Amino acid sequence: MSLWLDFLGAEIRYIETPTYGRVRIAEAGRGKPEALVLLHGIGGHIEAYAKNVVALGEHFHVVALDFVGHGLSEKRTDIEYFPSTYMAMVIEVMDALGIRKAHVSGESLGGWVAGLLAGRHPERVARLILNTAAGIPVVSEKGEQDLRDLDELNRKNFGKQPTVETVRLRMQWLMHESNWHLLDDELIGSRLALYTRPEFQRSAPLVFSMLARHDEVVRRGDMLPVEDLRCDTLFFWTRHNPIHDVAAAEAAVARNPRARLYVMKADAAHWPQYECPDEFNDVALRYLRTGETE
Repeated sequence: MSLWLDFLGAEIRYIETPTYGRVRIAEAGRGKPEALVLLHGIGGHIEAYAKNVVALGEHFHVVALDFVGHGLSEKRTDIEYFPSTYMAMVIEVMDALGIRKAHVSGESLGGWVAGLLAGRHPERVARLILNTAAGIPVVSEKGEQDLRDLDELNRKNFGKQPTVETVRLRMQWLMHESNWHLLDDELIGSRLALYTRPEFQRSAPLVFSMLARHDEVVRRGDMLPVEDLRCDTLFFWTRHNPIHDVAAAEAAVARNPRARLYVMKADAAHWPQYECPDEFNDVALRYLRTGETE
């Protein structure tokens, strides 16, 4: 199915923010009383939520956005790209849209940012879904090996012009191998088109430099503040998530009595909202409306 058939019924538009400039959003369900903000991972873009915006927009005012430096949002080269940077940007987007408080769901880096937002600005977040979130400790040897493998993949491609093959390899890392059939020409081509734009080539080294600055992220207090989350929080996980495996999610959930864990029944890796959208949308909807997953 085409991405644009998935997005049929959503509005793709641009808004202006005071600090971060132009931001591309995908929006559905405008006018619904409750809002839901969807946040993608590092190097990602709103197409990561192509299979979720319209379905969840039947029940919420849904907004998926391209982070600054990503997708078709402003490519700033005069800022530092830390989780708290993206958090401040999300607040500006919400303000620009007149959203005082929202449910927030983020994948990977997006989950990290969502958790930081909920911890530092609890008045802005209703319920929280941390979807295969980064920003929590790695607890297993497999997780450490996954991290080394990702670092090797990044180093092999750093500074090189993206190609169909390098984009495909990176996106295969995101998905369980049983879902690689989803990596069609349109999905690969859309990411390649975004990655080869001259402005992204200028911002990309700044965006991805965060991966090598873990100690600085810790010093800044930018890790995901699990203990400080005062809202209902769902760790939405998969059995095959790289780096932060189920054991990492279990350890994080144990640190906060308001957190709970849901492990996806279908096979998925790091992109469950795209790999298995029916299960993701059903569980997300139930949790956001009732606080339950079953």
